[in-house]
Amino acid sequence: MMPMPEEYWANALFSIIPTILVGGIFWFILRTIVRADRTSRRVYDKIEAEERAKAGLAPKTEASTKS
Repeated sequence: MMPMPEEYWANALFSIIPTILVGGIFWFILRTIVRADRTSRRVYDKIEAEERAKAGLAPKTEASTKS
């Protein structure tokens, strides 16, 4: 285990750095999840449009998707 620094500012930095690192990791994970969700929705919409076109159905409109 690392020895704790004895000076005031060193202790302050030693205390805040883990919080910043955990926050950064949390932000990165959430950002990755949100981007993956956005991408999967975009791909799903594209596939759905292709399938609707193959079946001869009208394209999905904005009004029919909102409920």
